[in-house]
Amino acid sequence: MTTAQRRHRIASDTTAAALRDALVRLGIGTGDEVIVPSFGPGAPADAVRLAGAVPVFADIDPRTFCLDPEAVAAGITSRTAAIVPVHVFGHPAPMTRLNELAERRALAVVEEGAEGGRTEDAGAVARRRAHARFLDSALRGVTVPYAEPGAHHRYHRYTVRIPGNGRPDRDAFAAALAARGVRATVSVPVPVHRMPAHRAGVVLPQTELVAADTLSLPVHSGITQRELTYLADTCNALGGLI
Repeated sequence: MTTAQRRHRIASDTTAAALRDALVRLGIGTGDEVIVPSFGPGAPADAVRLAGAVPVFADIDPRTFCLDPEAVAAGITSRTAAIVPVHVFGHPAPMTRLNELAERRALAVVEEGAEGGRTEDAGAVARRRAHARFLDSALRGVTVPYAEPGAHHRYHRYTVRIPGNGRPDRDAFAAALAARGVRATVSVPVPVHRMPAHRAGVVLPQTELVAADTLSLPVHSGITQRELTYLADTCNALGGLI
């Protein structure tokens, strides 16, 4: 594939089939490598394999949870054909830096489209952002989500990091919240590079740390202020118990 043919593509949605189709249209397949994240959905890696190529996992920025451009650069080889960034939990991937890197190295960039191909309701996004602002100011003892300056975080998940000894303390925190009526979810139970279908002997220290200590708290657009206040108070009260 020539340099001129390598360009930015946006898949029709986030499914493996849509991402595969975008890769195939770019002529990417057998013999090619495609850089993908391990923290997040498995669809990008699945799509690469469906296209006949090999997924290469790169580490993340531990603040945004998105691909780290420096880790991506370190993973590029003579076989690398493309990068598939993911906008994790609603925080946009560093597309400017990744596109610049791709242009310098003559790589394609396949960006995920809107979920299900639909434009998201602006009112729902605005409510989630308002809920996130409240929790940012109210929570103590956990690391609240980071947003790059100028980034339009959509807060599909409000994902905090629980201090302590990684997975045991994170799971204990989640169990304590559940006992008090607050349902929190483990953000990424298993990084993609550790799943049987994609098991790879790669070292991704930030991915491993973030997967072990992150927990997503509810900020859906229908949550009430009373529920948010109870959520914050309950989390804060657990500081000395975990």
